[in-house]
Parts: sequence; structure tokens; C-alpha cells
Amino acid sequence: MNLYEDLKWRGLLKDISSPKVEELLNGEGVTFYIGTDPTGDSLHIGHFSSFLIASRLKKAGHHPILLIGGATGQIGDPKPTAERAMITKEEVARNVEALTNQVKKIFGFEIVNNWDWSKDINFIDYLRDYGKYFSINYMLDKDIIRRRLDAGITYTEFSYMIMQSLDFLWLYQNKGCIMQVAGQDQWGNITAGIDLIRKKTGEEAYGFTMPLITKKDGTKFGKSEGNAIWLDINKTSSYEMYQFFINTEDEMVIDYLKKLTFLSKEEIEKIEKLHQEAPEKRVAHKRLAEEVITFLHGHDEYEKAVRISESLFSEKVTELTSDEVITSLKGVPSVDVKLGLTIVDMLVDSKIVSSKREAREFVSAGAISINNKKIMELDYIVEDTDTIEGKVLIIKRGKKNYYLGFVK
Repeated sequence: MNLYEDLKWRGLLKDISSPKVEELLNGEGVTFYIGTDPTGDSLHIGHFSSFLIASRLKKAGHHPILLIGGATGQIGDPKPTAERAMITKEEVARNVEALTNQVKKIFGFEIVNNWDWSKDINFIDYLRDYGKYFSINYMLDKDIIRRRLDAGITYTEFSYMIMQSLDFLWLYQNKGCIMQVAGQDQWGNITAGIDLIRKKTGEEAYGFTMPLITKKDGTKFGKSEGNAIWLDINKTSSYEMYQFFINTEDEMVIDYLKKLTFLSKEEIEKIEKLHQEAPEKRVAHKRLAEEVITFLHGHDEYEKAVRISESLFSEKVTELTSDEVITSLKGVPSVDVKLGLTIVDMLVDSKIVSSKREAREFVSAGAISINNKKIMELDYIVEDTDTIEGKVLIIKRGKKNYYLGFVK
């Protein structure tokens, strides 16, 4: 199976600008670029599939360039529903530096910043050298612009297409870049860049898009959706990433294996068979987590995530370090715990229950546990031996209510 066929099988091809794209992909030595605006200080899983495509092309002998939009990031790509909030120039600069370091570490791509060639273009030159090549009718016909017309779109957002086209032209003329790769929402910008290159140079450039990675309901993964899984281990721990993939919808896990891993068609088909025979064993989910976490953070981090997952909700939790527990239970309500109190008094003092009567009812019913050990004696004294490294303890009330207790 050649590269083009592999991308099609994985569901990674949406639009192509020309039939020649297939020939170029199956050949060698094409310089192409993929871009991202520095709206945050880390990439997330929504970016990961796109950047893996660049890695796939690199493995096949092509040369990827990552463009970080230090200029376009100050403007903002039009969203389908509303204008993006502008971020400060200082924040853009910090994010450019953070993303540059992250991409070098994870992917090792050549990196460029469009601020370098955009900053010195004055307004008159911008209109004369680039704006005159864009018909308003042509721009209005682009899908993302059409969808915003009723709600309204500013001239700033409207101009984004020209800025991205300018990027493609600059890379074409200065880096020999003849292809752009992006998510399907960038199709209008890609074709605008191809048209600008044709009008300015008389030569042809190419592009293709990939479907956005989404959940079963079509919701995409990204920070604006409030469910971002960051590639920065300091923002999303390996344990959190493991839990994300382990809890992936059964109907989507094979699709993610195709798009987010380098596993071969044969390997994925074997995993799919096991998944269909016994989905409760989470074979596909575990392999997905292993492949992604190992690629991003190394196999040791994957093994650490598995160890924490297996220990956190069993009595083996005491084998974890306090830092591992704190990181893993990020988002769980925290309480202050005073040692030396009875379990009843500790529950009231920590405000886990509202009264001693309620505390006694929970304890007597076997509904209270510390570090996954059930406590049923009303006069049980909570002591240092109940803590993890003398710093924290996990308190469970009922079936689902967890609290991370910090020793006062």
C-alpha cells in the first residue's frame, strides 16, 4: 500500500486540490507546510492527528515545514460562529516560543514564523502586491466567510485569508514549498493560496486537507470546546491522557487508532477483531493509549500511567507517591484534614458531611473509605498511618464522591 492509499484507508484525506497530489505524495522529496496559530502555549490532541500526517509524509521522504503564526495569531482565523477574542502581542510571542520548543522536542520539524516576513509589509504594499489579486466575490464564496455573513464579520477577520495566502506564496518562493496540508476547515485558505501563487508566478502549487478528529457526536477536540487534552505533560499528565483514551467511545477507538498511531493496517485489523469479540477488555483502548503516550512522552510515562490507573482505586494506592496522587486527582474536590480525630469528627471538620448524625449514617452503612479501605468503626481514629507520605489521603463518600484530603 503506497502513501496515498494508506492516508485514504486511515480516513486522513478530505479534499485534494488536484489529481497530481496523489502522484506527489507517492513520490519523494516534496517540501510541504502545515501551520498553527499560537493561541495557546501547547498543542492539543486536536492538532496531533494533523501533525502526525506531517510525520507520515516525512517518513515517506518528504520535507515538512511547520509554520507558527506569530503574525496571523495576532489577527485570528474566522470561527464559524463568532469573532475570536484577540490576545496580546506579548502573549502571542510567549506562545510562539513555547510551541517552537514543543514541536522541536516532539516532532523535530523545521519551524518558521510568519511574523518574520509579515512585520515589514506596509499597508500600501499589502494592498498593491497582494490585495489586488483577491476578488471580493471570490472571497465571499468561501464557506467560512459565507457562514459568517449573517452574524457579521470584521475586515480584520476577512483579511485572514490574504495573510495565509501570503504565507504560502512566501514559502513557495523562499523554501521551495509546493504543498500545504491542513484540517478541512482550512480548505478555503489553502485554495486561496494556490490561486495567489498561480497569479503571481504563473506556476502551480497543491494542497490537501484531512477531516477534523471528533467524538462520536461530531464535537471536535480543542480548547474552545472545553475538553482539551494537551500534549504538554505539565498541562495534561500521562495518567489523564491514559484515562482519556481508555474511556474513548467504543465506536470511535478504531478510527483513532488509524489516525493517531503508526500501527499498520494489519496490526489495526487484528486489534479490531479482538475489540469486536470482547470490547469490555479494552484491548484497542489500551493500545491506543500506549502508542500515543509513548510517542509523546516515552514508554516510561506510559507504564507510569498504567501503574497509577491500576493502583489509584485499589488498596495499592498507598504504593503511589503523594505527587502522583495529587496530579492524578486534579479536579477532584480538595479538603483539609486534621489528624487525630475520629472518623466522624474528621468528616464533619473537613465538611465532607454536614453533621455528626450524617457522618455516623455513612460510616455505619460502609459508605466511607480512606485510601480505598472501608472504615466502619465510629470511633476509628484517623492517623498518620492513613496518609500517603504524611501529606494526602483519598476519602470516598458513597459510590462516586471522592475528596483529596490535605493534611493540615
